[in-house]
Amino acid sequence: MTTSATPGPALAAGSQPSGIRQRLPTPLWWRDASIATAWALVLFVVGLWLGGGALGETGLLGSTADAVTSLGRLAGLLASVLLLLQVALMARIPAVEQAWGQGELARVHRLVGFTSFSLMLAHIGLTIVGYALGTGAGVVTTFLDEVLHSPGMLLALAGSLALVMVVVTSVRRARARLRYESWHLLHLYAYLGAGLALPHQLWTGQDFRASSVATVFWWGLYAAVLAAVVAFRLVLPLVRSRRHALAVRDVVAESPDVVSVVVAGRDLERLRARGGQFFQWRFLGGHGWTRANPYSLSAAPDGQTLRITAKIVGDSTKRLAAMTPGTKVLVEGPYGRLHAGAATRDRWLLVGAGIGITPLRALLEELPAGPDRTVVIYRATSDADLVLTDELVRVARAKGAQVVSVLGPRVRDRASWLPEQAAHLGDAEALLALVPDLGEREAYVCGAPEWMDLVIAAAREAGVPPEAIHQERFAY
Repeated sequence: MTTSATPGPALAAGSQPSGIRQRLPTPLWWRDASIATAWALVLFVVGLWLGGGALGETGLLGSTADAVTSLGRLAGLLASVLLLLQVALMARIPAVEQAWGQGELARVHRLVGFTSFSLMLAHIGLTIVGYALGTGAGVVTTFLDEVLHSPGMLLALAGSLALVMVVVTSVRRARARLRYESWHLLHLYAYLGAGLALPHQLWTGQDFRASSVATVFWWGLYAAVLAAVVAFRLVLPLVRSRRHALAVRDVVAESPDVVSVVVAGRDLERLRARGGQFFQWRFLGGHGWTRANPYSLSAAPDGQTLRITAKIVGDSTKRLAAMTPGTKVLVEGPYGRLHAGAATRDRWLLVGAGIGITPLRALLEELPAGPDRTVVIYRATSDADLVLTDELVRVARAKGAQVVSVLGPRVRDRASWLPEQAAHLGDAEALLALVPDLGEREAYVCGAPEWMDLVIAAAREAGVPPEAIHQERFAY
């Protein structure tokens, strides 16, 4: 089905509901600044290691035992700074989150985390081997002696085991076997692991106590990361939720397996949320309220209400369907770069699949009107899987946008975003057939992660540069 319409009076071009204060997007150079800061911290740590005699007679230029131990120290220092950077990446620091977006932050967070974990294992192995070579004792004997007699080592071992559990459950195959709620609870042990390692580092770490500069640096870095977590993951959400007095106003069954929840509050314009962004939601009362779940806005904020729409697939979404009006709500956010402020062009393509159309429907409300400025491609298996189509068509008509529904089961003999009846077309070829000027548009994509990867690859093949492709994914 293809629906196109001309602008109507319902929504004026580029208009926003009265009372909404737009938040300008964070400049992309903030991303470069955050990368530069991270590298500066890593290089400073290497400098501290070198300044602590790494190239001296008790370091790399000394005996084999000293050289191995010194490399172990370096691995431990790098593991520590990367672990702190990993925690900071997910501390919801507004400037960092807006510059990167949650999807990209999660990818970098995972890369930094696995690197830190590998260096931690190298630190343990090299240090124990170095000590064993120096004393002539066996590796096992040296390991047990360090754990049992060195200050803080039992805590460090417990912290290392906590991090092992986090890493093991973060492997793709393991994540696929865990419910989101279970994975989220286990992932919190990363904070415990980082905290338990601190006494060992400060009590026995030579490089932590080598100079006043080193001591101030490490204490300051730990304190800064802790402050960021407390401020942006705890204090700010509590202050915002209390200030806005959020509560469920209405629960609407959109279909047998899709539900919308409307949340009302006071002074919601101060949140400066935008269509396409998401919040982390906690609906108070009942089982599971302590766990936050990410849900995108399915309608552009109007200063009085926030609406989310979700497919009922697990315990958390079942709770949404059973929610009663008046339920108090805590939120973290708004988050994400899937909004109009992230665009650098004045023509757009929105591509959504299944429930992934909901943030794009909200985004469409905020895009300027104009004939053919926006094309929406809605992918679903059948008519029964379409969500909010009446609203989508109504908003598209007001904006002069074109909506194209691409229906049917997936292609069976290859990985493709297309339905079986379009199997004769290439993925990029099909996009260009629907949107001939695709290379001149900004692309927003939302749906299942594997499907999104295929659409993004097709868009890039069709000429859309990476910086003009925006996505949000909630896979854990």
